[in-house]
Amino acid sequence: MESKHIVFFFLFTFAAFITASNSKSIIKRLPGFDGDLPFTLETGYIGVGEDEAVQIFYYFVESERNPSEDPLLIYLTGGPGTSVLYSMMYQIGPLNFDTETSWGNNITLKLNPYSWSKIANVIYIDAPAGAGFAYATTYEASMSSDSMLASDAYDFLRKWFMEHPKFLSNPLYISGISYMGIILPNVALHVYNGNERGDQPQMNIKGVISVSPLTDKFGDFNSRFEFAHRLSLISDDIYESTKETCVGNYLSIYDHSDNILCSNNLQWVDECTSKINLENILEPLCDPTDPACREATFGLVVIWANNKEVQKALNVREGTIGTWEWQNSTIHYDLGKNDTQIYAYDVFSTVPMHKQLLAKKCQYLIICGDHDMVFPHVGTESWIKSLNLPIEKRWEPWFVNDQIAGYQVTYAQNDYLLTYSTIKGAGHGIALYKPEEALAMVDGWLDSRIYLSDI
Repeated sequence: MESKHIVFFFLFTFAAFITASNSKSIIKRLPGFDGDLPFTLETGYIGVGEDEAVQIFYYFVESERNPSEDPLLIYLTGGPGTSVLYSMMYQIGPLNFDTETSWGNNITLKLNPYSWSKIANVIYIDAPAGAGFAYATTYEASMSSDSMLASDAYDFLRKWFMEHPKFLSNPLYISGISYMGIILPNVALHVYNGNERGDQPQMNIKGVISVSPLTDKFGDFNSRFEFAHRLSLISDDIYESTKETCVGNYLSIYDHSDNILCSNNLQWVDECTSKINLENILEPLCDPTDPACREATFGLVVIWANNKEVQKALNVREGTIGTWEWQNSTIHYDLGKNDTQIYAYDVFSTVPMHKQLLAKKCQYLIICGDHDMVFPHVGTESWIKSLNLPIEKRWEPWFVNDQIAGYQVTYAQNDYLLTYSTIKGAGHGIALYKPEEALAMVDGWLDSRIYLSDI
């Protein structure tokens, strides 16, 4: 522990001498990709917080279709503490790792035909400090929380737009995945309220795109029990007995010692589900070092991002981080985890924020994989129901290549509109499992939103 503090002290001391002014660079080439990049990639830092002591690193990919008019998405990845480079390289970014030709330290890249940059401008950000290439210049600035992260994201957007005023007229959507369901509604409220206060610059916010979101830290985890029954992971007998004895609380992390019948039933449930891959229940639960595992390919981003030539090509400030990690375990949230020394999980539920957004001119898209047991779709459906919104368009299938890709329902109230969509066969990282369907859903929804805004 003492050596870790020494490393922290060295990094903060070194970082304090590095210019904290905002900086950006256009990246033409990247190690592992043959030739010039056939899309526009910009990377840079923007300082936020007191004395700009938090330096957020971003990747900005211009739309490959019509950057001057296409929507602009700011994309935050889950965790918290997961680098957005993971989402870029494995899910929705313009480049993927070529797993067939990559071996050892020889990492090769290929174009992603289902990149979201095909249809939109996307700003991917590493935040908070300690995630990816984001860093803090003081120890105090390394401390963050759910509410601070939302505030920093808003601060980032204001400063980014000041440096990129030509995108101010583009429709803006706050977007992200997983744990960011706790953050995104708050960021959106910051933007809407800032516009109403007259904060500059005024942003053309249209809404939110939330993928596999965590929304309520009790309800979403608790819904795993209902999901397990629907997917036949537990029998009717187990379901009925547990439902009767546990009275709505199916989380084994809570003390059920005063209810032995419930405790025994939850052990039964855990026995039936403990060897299930929560990310996608159809995928095997296997050792990530096994080459046959999908998870084994995740090591490629660690090797690639720690390559000094890659960091130089991305214009990462030398000496600002130690070893690059795809996920910072100190910041990352787990069920029942208490606050850490540098991160406070101070937002338990964003349902109240969703209710505030009902009064805004907001278009909200929520996408869930129907085989995701991390934050099951049944939990999402439950809190959406609690909003008591009128249905504008009933539950119906949607299609890709004349095949059912999932189902969707649309709610509307005054100027607020919410579309909830499932993707058939997808797990938690939806674009990891169903990239074509994920792109088709976002593309179709954005097109319909732009159309609605013009009538």
